[in-house]
Amino acid sequence: MLDDNPSSRHSFVFLNRLAERFAEARRKLDVVLIWAAISGLCIGLIATFLRHSVNFLILQRSLIAQAIADYPVLAWFIPSLISGGMVFLSFWLMRRFAPETSGSGIPQVEGALDGVFTFRAFRVLPVKLFGGILSMGAGMVAGFEGPTIQMGSAIAKIVGSLAKTSQENIRILIAAGAGAGLTAAFNAPIAGILFITEEVRPKFESWTLAYRSVMVACVTATISARLFNGQTAFLKITQFERVSLSDLWMFGVLGIGLGVLGYGFNFFLFRALDWFRQLRGLPYRFTGLWVGSVIGFLVWLSPLVTASDQQVLTGSGEGAIFWSFNQEPPGYLLLFVLVVRFALVMFCYGSGAIGGIFAPMLSISTLFSLSMARELNTWFPDQIPQPAVFAVAGMGGLVAATVRAPLTAMMLTMELTDNYFIVLPLLVTCLFASISAHLLGGEPIYSVLLKRAYEKLQSIPQSDSV
Repeated sequence: MLDDNPSSRHSFVFLNRLAERFAEARRKLDVVLIWAAISGLCIGLIATFLRHSVNFLILQRSLIAQAIADYPVLAWFIPSLISGGMVFLSFWLMRRFAPETSGSGIPQVEGALDGVFTFRAFRVLPVKLFGGILSMGAGMVAGFEGPTIQMGSAIAKIVGSLAKTSQENIRILIAAGAGAGLTAAFNAPIAGILFITEEVRPKFESWTLAYRSVMVACVTATISARLFNGQTAFLKITQFERVSLSDLWMFGVLGIGLGVLGYGFNFFLFRALDWFRQLRGLPYRFTGLWVGSVIGFLVWLSPLVTASDQQVLTGSGEGAIFWSFNQEPPGYLLLFVLVVRFALVMFCYGSGAIGGIFAPMLSISTLFSLSMARELNTWFPDQIPQPAVFAVAGMGGLVAATVRAPLTAMMLTMELTDNYFIVLPLLVTCLFASISAHLLGGEPIYSVLLKRAYEKLQSIPQSDSV
């Protein structure tokens, strides 16, 4: 009998406790995954709203510019004033209610996961959303991915807080929301997952639970975003076949060039941040006004220079990428746009305006890679593949050189462009770019930005509110 056998009795108690623990673990696992799924759905919706709102404002500014095109002075003055006013209002919202929404917001998310920053989600979400709409709608050279990543984390934290789940589960949801934010911005779910594991690298009590939560949030964010935006790639360009093994060495050369460019990108970006940081008085108070006015003027000037109805000199970078692919501009104009966009990224991001740097980097790397492909083509006319293949590989290379997350960069590029057959050239480019930037002494951009954000927020009172 069980009562007469101590060994059997202990075994029964042990198995009973084990069954209870498995049931409790399964219940918790299911609950967190449900919150992650709900967060992902909301993130897909908010990312779609952000993009459509920005595009709507860009269209309205374009219509106003067309209406006053026959008036020489008003033609450039009014667009400049409108953009200046929009960016000024964005800066006012940011500085008044949530200074931590400055820039991309990715370092702040990483800091929250590390326990360095208090994450005021109920403030971050509306300020990042409406401030981002105003800033990017004005034509600022900034990407959608920064705002969607920070807003994604904020949404996920709000969901977890309303569900009254544990602090550890809230941290998991914050990470899941960040991955879903990148996913929704670029329609790239695998890149969103890799971004958390390779770049953010948070520590959890259960990585299995965290990993599954990130996957669930990225999947539901993809479904939510694609319901409104369709299932086509974010950058619908040529799909290429596999590159010959004999041509791979040229992608190594491209990677080295992008490593040098990535080192320079980080160097000048930090110098721009330093320059804007030392502003005082009226130049500081009206940063948004004069920065936005310069961008507004360039928005008006861009079609005159590039003969294109797209935002080539300004904007997130999609217009510049499509322009370089479809128009096949002469080499001097390609280099001119490259230099201008490089300088404007420093100008816009350095000012602290809301917006990401992934998308602007993609346009810079595309222009650089096309220029380098044309140069190599003059040296090796019978060996170089199509120049556009270099441009696609280069997109991943610059991200790898600056962020030091080569797998994320590679997968992001493939999902962005729907090019899965060029995985080997992408790997070679990203590897050489990352190693080259490291050998030059550069540091990963978000690690440095996290240090700067920590220093900046030391003097800002942090609320205990979520």
